Amino acid sequence: MGKPTGFLEFDRQLPTKRPIEARVQNFEEFLGDLSETENRNQAARCMDCGVPFCHSGCPLGNRIPEFNDAVYQGDWKFAYELLASTNNFPEFTGRICPAPCEKSCVLGIHQPPVSIEHIEKSIVEHAFKSGWVKPLPPKSRTGKKVAVIGSGPAGMAAAEQLNLAGHLVHIFERDARPGGLLTYGVPDFKLEKQVVLRRAKLMEEAGIEFFCGVEIGVDKTIEELQGDYDAVLLAIGSTVPREMELPGRNLKGIHVAMDYLTLQNQALGNEIAEPLPIHAHGKRVLVIGGGDTGSDCIGTANRQGAVSVTQITWGNKPPEDRPEGNPWPEWPMILETSSSHEEGCDRNWNIMSQEFVGNEAGELTGLKVCDIVWKNGREYYEIVEGSERVIPCELALIAVGFIHPEKASAIDPLGISTDRRGNIETSKFQTNQPGVFAAGDCNRGQSLVVWAISEGREAAREIDKYLEGTSALPSKWQSVHQL
Repeated sequence: MGKPTGFLEFDRQLPTKRPIEARVQNFEEFLGDLSETENRNQAARCMDCGVPFCHSGCPLGNRIPEFNDAVYQGDWKFAYELLASTNNFPEFTGRICPAPCEKSCVLGIHQPPVSIEHIEKSIVEHAFKSGWVKPLPPKSRTGKKVAVIGSGPAGMAAAEQLNLAGHLVHIFERDARPGGLLTYGVPDFKLEKQVVLRRAKLMEEAGIEFFCGVEIGVDKTIEELQGDYDAVLLAIGSTVPREMELPGRNLKGIHVAMDYLTLQNQALGNEIAEPLPIHAHGKRVLVIGGGDTGSDCIGTANRQGAVSVTQITWGNKPPEDRPEGNPWPEWPMILETSSSHEEGCDRNWNIMSQEFVGNEAGELTGLKVCDIVWKNGREYYEIVEGSERVIPCELALIAVGFIHPEKASAIDPLGISTDRRGNIETSKFQTNQPGVFAAGDCNRGQSLVVWAISEGREAAREIDKYLEGTSALPSKWQSVHQL
C-alpha cells in the first residue's frame, strides 16, 4: 500500500466531459483524461483492504488493489501486466462496464468509491501508447481446431484464450465487422469502433482468423462446422428482443431499440448510406425502458436532432441513496443518471403503456399511457384512476430487454437443450451435444460485458480440457503471461 492516508487526502475525481452542446454534435467519445499525477492520486485512494470486496464485485477477479498500487508507484508497465493477467479487453470494460467493482469498494461505505473503471482505462491506454500491448501467439500448436460462432466479448475472449493454448481458432461473425454488440449496439460516443478493431487486429496477428459476413445456418451450417472442427463454441448473444404486444404496434414509427442503434453504427462504419430508414431528426422521440439500451437510444436521438426525448418505465423511481434493505456491498438499487440523460431527456416512472395511437396514414402520433402505483413492494400494481393520457411522439423505441438467443441457426438444428428462459443449457459450458459449448449471454442470459469476458475465458478452459484432457489455461487468478 503506497499511501496509507490517500483516501483521506484525495477526493474522487473523474475526467471532465466535453460540454453537452459540443458533444451532441457528433458521435465521438467525449471523456477527457486525467494527468499522470491526478491518476496516481486517484489510485492512492485505494485502501488495500484486508478483504478487498472489489474482487467479489468483479466477475473477472481483477487484481484491483495491486494495480492501483502500481499506478500510485508510477510503475505503469507492472500495472498493465496485473490488469492483463485477468482481463483480455480492459479497453472495453474501462469504457462501458457499470463497474460492479466500484459498487463493492470498501471506501464506498462512507466516501465515494475509488475510480477503478477510469484507472483501468488509463492503464490500458497508457500501455497501448507505450507499445506494451502486443499480439499473444502460442508457443506451439496442438493441431486441434475450434470454431467460435459470434465475435462479441465472450467469443473474442474465448478465442484469445484458446489460441494461447495452441489451438487454431476461427471466429465466424454474420455482420461485416467483428465485435458483436460492442460494434453494432453500443454507440460510438461510449466506445469508438476503432478501439474494437484495434483489438481484433492484434488477435489476427496472434493467429486467430475472423470470417465476417458469414452467417451460420445460411452461409454455412452448424453441422458443417461440427465436421470441420474439433470443438464449437456458441457465443451468439441474447438477441431476440422483448416485444410489446399492444394495440397499434404495427403503426409506422415503432421500432425495437437495437434495430435503431444498429443502423446508426452501420452508418458510422460506412456500411450503409444515409438517410437512415429509422432516424430521430425533427421528431418527438419516446424511449420505452429504463436500462442501458434505453439510455443509448436517448444519446443517439439527441445527436440525430430529435425535437424532444421522453423516457418511460413502469418501475418505481429509485432512491438517491441506498435503501435500508440494500446495504453495501450489494449492487445499489439507486437512481442512475447517465451522460445521455444529462444531454436532455424527460424521465418518467410508474408509467404503464396501453396503446399506440396513429393517424389515418398509419403513422405513429403517440402512446396512450396511465400511471400505476405498486403495492406490497412489487407484488402487484393498481392503475391511478383518471391518469390516462397520450404522450405525443413520432418515433417510439422499445428498449425493454432481450429474452433469449436466436435458435434457428445453431440451437434447433442440433437439438441443443435450453432452459425455461430459452437460454442454452450447459454443464461447465458444454451443451448436451458433445463438443459443442456455449458462453456469454446465450448461456447466462442478458448480462454485462465483463460477465461475457469472464464466461468466454472459463469456457475456453473447459474446451481446452475437452480437447487435451487437461488445461494450462489460467484460472481467474492466474496470468496469461505465465503460459
